[in-house]
Amino acid sequence: MGLLDDKVVLVNGGCQGVGAAIARAAAREGATVAVTGRRPEHGAALVAELAAAGSEARYVRADLSDAGQAKASVAEVVDAYGRIDCLVNSAGLTSRGTLLDTTPELFDQHIAINLKGPFFAMQAAVADMVARKAPGTVVNIITSSAHGGQPFLAPYVAAKAGLIGLTRNAAHAHRWDRVRINGLNIGWTATEGEDATQRAFHGAGDGWLDEAAARLPMGKLGQPDEIADFVVLLLSDRSGVVTGSVIDWDQNVLGGLD
Repeated sequence: MGLLDDKVVLVNGGCQGVGAAIARAAAREGATVAVTGRRPEHGAALVAELAAAGSEARYVRADLSDAGQAKASVAEVVDAYGRIDCLVNSAGLTSRGTLLDTTPELFDQHIAINLKGPFFAMQAAVADMVARKAPGTVVNIITSSAHGGQPFLAPYVAAKAGLIGLTRNAAHAHRWDRVRINGLNIGWTATEGEDATQRAFHGAGDGWLDEAAARLPMGKLGQPDEIADFVVLLLSDRSGVVTGSVIDWDQNVLGGLD
């Protein structure tokens, strides 16, 4: 038996990177999987991949910066499958900005994608769980940078730190509904999006990933498939009663100094 047999799982931002890895892991563990994203070609490719492996999957086109679309993505899954058992908020914006050069427009983009979207997706998903008087789970993909982060991540850190507070608040509010809500503060991770970010904002060349890995304690960046396995555990009953936890998933030890 899989860890998520007979569960309906929605992965927001699930067409690439960490989100796609989570969708694959959830499908492997027996879940019916829906993924959201803004690019239909990526969504269709992932759904075809999962279907070829024998999993039920669907793509929902949604821009998670729009609260209405965030809520509608949950409604579409509920309409299709009758319920939602698990939600993962993995969509994220990592464009750069410091305290001194961030524009109101950039700040609003970060709040919209990294905080408002998860808020209203959770609102819709938890409402379905509560209405059915059924247990459910939510995992928010956050960031270790929410503890402080680099100077060039000011709006990103502000929004993700808000998501930490939201995760704990919602978990406390819905513990008697048996809805467990947890977060994962992931560190530097090897994804398609990170590759694009390094090239666009930091002038990285083709060898940047190997160079970066050589400077890290474990000799590699975080791997999406490893993160995905941990998320599946949190979504599943095997994580027991755990709720309101925001877990640091990184190879740098917070507070440790050389």
